Amino acid sequence: MVYEGLLLAAVEMFAVGLYLLASGNRHTPALDHGLKFFLFLVTAAYFIYFWTDSGHTLAMKTWRIKLVKVGYARVPVRSAGIRFLLAWGWFLPALVVCYAFKLTGKGEVSAAIAIGVAAWAMTALLDKDRQFLHDKLAGTRLISLPKRQGRVTPPPA
Repeated sequence: MVYEGLLLAAVEMFAVGLYLLASGNRHTPALDHGLKFFLFLVTAAYFIYFWTDSGHTLAMKTWRIKLVKVGYARVPVRSAGIRFLLAWGWFLPALVVCYAFKLTGKGEVSAAIAIGVAAWAMTALLDKDRQFLHDKLAGTRLISLPKRQGRVTPPPA
């Protein structure tokens, strides 16, 4: 998740640059909310594109993890979109708690997010197949890919 976050941060920094160019770097409430919505769309496009194209993002490929949907050669866009929205369960409850209780300190927000992530991760322990809740509900699953065998060269003659 950390590696994915670093890669996504690079994509989003580029998107922020484009947005600021397009908006003339003006800061109004509407443009500031527009930036947040634009980043949400960029994030959705990033994940949905990779999940439906190859089944994995660069971070997932590095860790040899692939997203699949049984009965399909590729994950359908609808399933990937549903999975993306449901995966906000990792963070959204914690953000709602922070908003409701006016938690703004770095430590408070970090603790809330850590608890939320841990709680969401434990949903896999409740499933017999050890799937996360968002995968179960979206009808997708993560699979581990086998380690690629190195090329064996014959000994010199």
